[in-house]
Amino acid sequence: MTMSDNMSKVDHAIEMLKSSGVRITPQRHAILEYLVFSDSHPTADEIYKALEHKFPNMSVATVYNNLRVFKKTGLVKELTYGDASSRFDFSTKRHYHVICSNCGKIVDFFYPVLDEVEALAAQVTGFKVDHHRLEIYGVCPECQAKEVDAPSKPKQESSIS
Repeated sequence: MTMSDNMSKVDHAIEMLKSSGVRITPQRHAILEYLVFSDSHPTADEIYKALEHKFPNMSVATVYNNLRVFKKTGLVKELTYGDASSRFDFSTKRHYHVICSNCGKIVDFFYPVLDEVEALAAQVTGFKVDHHRLEIYGVCPECQAKEVDAPSKPKQESSIS
């Protein structure tokens, strides 16, 4: 993804917001840009911390409110995993997530063939299917490298007398 691809995504998103009657504030623009350029699926807190130096008067609530607006217009998806903080994903194409069991890193994974699963599920069950979610878990390359580099700890011998 090039810088200009990302900028055109930002411009397109701003046009979508404007056509939905959403006013574009500098904070809103910055949050949107951060989401487009970030591939880490950030939490609201991470977005706030990344932008607070630019907007010292901005609160975490401002970030949440803007994310809610983006969600309502379909620009952003909220990813919830158990009781961990929600993560936010600027999504233009349907995709899945591969999640590291160690560090929690989330990577996008595109597999359009899987979209057929909704039609099949509807056909087999009679349900009116409106969406599906697939998560794949494993250990990311960075955590695998750390495991290889870390010297293994000697196991404690139990001394039962």
